[in-house]
Amino acid sequence: MDAPEDDALMKLVRSGDRAAFDRRVQRHLDSVHRYLVRLTPSPADADELAQETFLRMWQRAASYRPGQVRLTTWLHRIAHNLAVDRFRRQRGESVSLDAPEALSATDGTALPDEQIGLARTGRVLERAIAALPANQRAALILCQVQGFSNRETARILGVSVRGVESLIARARRTLRRNLDAAESAAGAGSDDHESS
Repeated sequence: MDAPEDDALMKLVRSGDRAAFDRRVQRHLDSVHRYLVRLTPSPADADELAQETFLRMWQRAASYRPGQVRLTTWLHRIAHNLAVDRFRRQRGESVSLDAPEALSATDGTALPDEQIGLARTGRVLERAIAALPANQRAALILCQVQGFSNRETARILGVSVRGVESLIARARRTLRRNLDAAESAAGAGSDDHESS
């Protein structure tokens, strides 16, 4: 991460420099969008929330404090808060927790049967992650997928570092339990097929 460049360009964004803003969007959009795709129930939600995140960056550039927090941490905090607000508004509505399309599980070198198995495992894992409580899912994604430190994740989620560690530990236990249950169910299903 190039924090000095981010800080310098954010000074220009504060003064209304559209080119500096566009450069920050180009640099950070993929990371913010990947996080939102994994955090939200639909790609459309992720797209909208990513746009809103960068609109907020433009509108609130003066509230960014260089040297106190990295720009990427600040942007992920905005994205996280927007997602949480959307979940709260949708609470009364039916919100699907199905995972977005599973990420490609192979590099194309596996045999077709292996590719199917890996893709199936990827879908099961994505669904298990999507079913985690929102803060556990967010902590796991930020640390394990996005590569943020526990301290940065704590800033994004608005909890202590110890709280992040607890969220990740609970998320891993829940994932292990759910994946074991899915594996058992899959094994029982194949046993039923074989006996019929």
